[in-house]
Amino acid sequence: MRRRTFLQVSATAIGTSLSSLADAPMPMTTLGKSGLKISRFTLGGYHMRIGGEENGVKIIHRAMDLGVTMFDSAHKYHDGESDKTYGVALQGGRRQKVLLMSKAHLRTRDGAMGQLEETLTRMKTDYLDLWVCHEVTTHTEVDKIFGPGGSLEAFVKAKKDGKARHIGFSGHADPSVHQRLLDGYDGWETVQHPVNLIDPHYLSFIGTVLPNIRKKDLGLLAMKTNAMGPIRQKGIASIPECLRFAWSQDVDTVVSGVESVQQLEENVMACKTFTPMSKQEISTLLERTKKGEIGSKVEWYKKKEASASSPVHRDGEPLIG
Repeated sequence: MRRRTFLQVSATAIGTSLSSLADAPMPMTTLGKSGLKISRFTLGGYHMRIGGEENGVKIIHRAMDLGVTMFDSAHKYHDGESDKTYGVALQGGRRQKVLLMSKAHLRTRDGAMGQLEETLTRMKTDYLDLWVCHEVTTHTEVDKIFGPGGSLEAFVKAKKDGKARHIGFSGHADPSVHQRLLDGYDGWETVQHPVNLIDPHYLSFIGTVLPNIRKKDLGLLAMKTNAMGPIRQKGIASIPECLRFAWSQDVDTVVSGVESVQQLEENVMACKTFTPMSKQEISTLLERTKKGEIGSKVEWYKKKEASASSPVHRDGEPLIG
């Protein structure tokens, strides 16, 4: 079924349409032990800024109108322009109506703290609702984060000082790296990792760390539901199918990247009309996807270590190749 057809059928099924989307309730949940009450759709901070600041502000405002409460960003996205776009969009009392997250990718205490201060200035806010240790890719990075003067010290201090209400980490390359972060510190409150219908077949986050995240009662933010494009581009699945699969896993919210108000409305429609996949549907889908291209041919960002021919992908960079 084509994406547009799927959306039209879903809308008709509940008697709504894109034009009346704001009137439909936004599904909400609790983000693990953080206790934050969040929308099951989170606006991704990188893609919303691709079309410039004015377009980004329009997307943010429309997302709020549609009931989205969780908004994602990162210090490095568009060299800080994503953070700045939120600073513009959330003036006039809007900041107090949303939950705002951003991320820091430097691995030292002073480096990460400096990024936090820059983010707060750019966003024109005194605090973040969630501050995330960004895109942890290798075990060497974990050593630095947990080592003397490592960035974990900045995250602990930021929470103590009230500059970050809650703290977590993210990454997309290697689930064993996530497991080390889980095992190494009990103060994390959220985790962000890939959740898509190719993941179970290669370096799977869903099959390894996801259950352990839930055992610790951490909030789980799903990302890369379309593997940054290849799942749709290769004809493996449609965007609505990708989103439905992700929401059918044990996740709290899906971080969705959109580049226009229309894409936002379509993805929010998928959220508001969502019905969980049955175990049989999931099993049938995974049986189908494992027979096609899998692994790094689709999830090309899953690399354990960098090499000359296989560089580590950094979040916020465009698709390689």
